[in-house]
Amino acid sequence: MSVSTAAVDRTVCAPLPVLGRDVTVPLVTGGEVAYAALDYAASAPALQRVWDDVAAYAPYYGSVHRGAGYLSQLSTDLFENARRTVARFLDCRDTDQLVFTRSTTDSLNLLAHALPADCRVFVFETEHHASLLPWPDARVTYLDAPRTPRQAVETLERALADRDPHGPALVCVTGASNVTGELWPVRELAAAAHAHGARIVLDAAQLAPHHPVSVRDLDVDWIAFSGHKLYAPFGSGVLAGRADWLVAAEPYLAGGGASRKVTRRADGGVAVEWHENAARHEAGSPNVIGAYAVASACKALTEAGWDTLVAREQHLVRTVREGLAEVPEVRILSLFGDDAPRVGVLSFVVEGWNSSHFAAALSAEYGIGVRDGLFCAHPLVRTLLGTDPETQGTCGAPEAAPGEKSLNAIRVSFGAGTPDEHVERFVSAVRELVTNGARWTYRTENGRCVPAV
Repeated sequence: MSVSTAAVDRTVCAPLPVLGRDVTVPLVTGGEVAYAALDYAASAPALQRVWDDVAAYAPYYGSVHRGAGYLSQLSTDLFENARRTVARFLDCRDTDQLVFTRSTTDSLNLLAHALPADCRVFVFETEHHASLLPWPDARVTYLDAPRTPRQAVETLERALADRDPHGPALVCVTGASNVTGELWPVRELAAAAHAHGARIVLDAAQLAPHHPVSVRDLDVDWIAFSGHKLYAPFGSGVLAGRADWLVAAEPYLAGGGASRKVTRRADGGVAVEWHENAARHEAGSPNVIGAYAVASACKALTEAGWDTLVAREQHLVRTVREGLAEVPEVRILSLFGDDAPRVGVLSFVVEGWNSSHFAAALSAEYGIGVRDGLFCAHPLVRTLLGTDPETQGTCGAPEAAPGEKSLNAIRVSFGAGTPDEHVERFVSAVRELVTNGARWTYRTENGRCVPAV
């Protein structure tokens, strides 16, 4: 990924229009303010362009692959054109298959379903649970968190060389951490995997919205990502890559669309011939609008220009990092060090603050939406915080009252639709909260810190 991160002219490079940019929210201290959505790593707001494209198609909605009518034919063409658009966005190989799924989690569970029976899986403990949990536990090797990109490659090389038996293997790795935002050495990890006869799947949920991703250039076997992180609405995802394991596996779901031919057998049973293309794992009526929305987002990002998008985002990253560095009580979490390249995702803790309390104050007093918790990456956050693996914690806020120590962190994340004002307001709010404290009182309700009324 050789995209320039030079400084950009704000007057030339404006944020892309997204839904919700004009939404105002009430403050507990009185009045309203424009909502600063800084939780892109969980779900990015839909691009206005995507929403407009979906709205324009909606009156022409029809069944896919099944109808003879005009709207059915139109919807079928739109669905298959979306598949080709996303494949181009990912720079897929001619022989690759692209399956539409519900999400990154669904995509990786589909691949786990398709593993050969004797396949070993290697995954770093630093992964999001979507990448950490789908694999059959008896055949997984969990690798310790590396502290440098080089150490990540060396750790993987040792594990693959030592595996016994020396049969099929799959490596699962993130492209950019959903906790620290740090970029992983995907190309080098892919080379190490292939040198030891293994395949590799890239979890690009946090990479694809921020950087161009090429299956060919990175030399990965599969890639998975979600539409709702790529500025499309909820409910769509992608698994793209090598066809052989997918074709050899039983359909992920059995039903119409996945079956090519169904007949009654002489013994009274049913014989089925399954498709050998992507339809094999897309049983049922597909999410046409979801697929179309993902394709629309892919086109919008490509047309906006990755050089411009990445350069502007790095300007925002610098604004946040430099602003937080001026607050001694703030510690930014990192695996690879302060100078490691990263996308617009940063997690931190604040000395003397319960993280849930701090996030609640950002929301209630400043209209800023961030995330607090363990970010569905429990082993990684525990490693970064230096806590005992047995210590209790959840994906959301823990049962800790304001002022009490909590096993969680705060995450701020942003992207192509984020105005400069939002990150500037965030930095200013952090400084004010640390210096002056919260202006409101808070209590714990159902495990979450909320303003007291």
